[in-house]
Parts: sequence; C-alpha cells; structure tokens
Amino acid sequence: MTYGKRTLIAVDQLINTLLGGWPDETLSSRCYRWARDGVRAWPCKLVDGLFFWQREHCKSSYESEREGRQSPPELRRKAPVKNL
Repeated sequence: MTYGKRTLIAVDQLINTLLGGWPDETLSSRCYRWARDGVRAWPCKLVDGLFFWQREHCKSSYESEREGRQSPPELRRKAPVKNL
C-alpha cells in the first residue's frame, strides 16, 4: 500500500471518528454496515456514487476492514480468534 493511500485512509478514519464512528473504521465501511443493517441506505449509495469507478466501494471497504488489510502485515489476524 502506498504512502498516499495510507494517508487517505487515515483521513477517512479521522472523519468517521469526528462523526461519532469507531476510530479504526473508515466512513465507507460504516456506510456499508448501516445499509446492511437497515439503518440507512443513502450514505452507502452516495459514497458508492462518489467512487463510481470502483464497484461496491463501501462493501469492499468493509471487507478490507474485516480482513485488516489497512494494518501492517504483522498485526493482521492469521486465523479467527476463539473465545475461551
């Protein structure tokens, strides 16, 4: 991942945090969760429209968050963590 892309993700996470979201989540991921959970669909449609060249931008952002792709390789989860 390039320095520029990492910086854009950090700004995205900051905006999401300022709007009351989780600090380590992007606004796109949050918009996808809202649409998926039936909270509100319009933010996801708006963001997907802004990123018209990327199919299902919000969904792919959510999946990226779940897989930890924005984290350094050594911090990514290798296998699901089991509850003890």
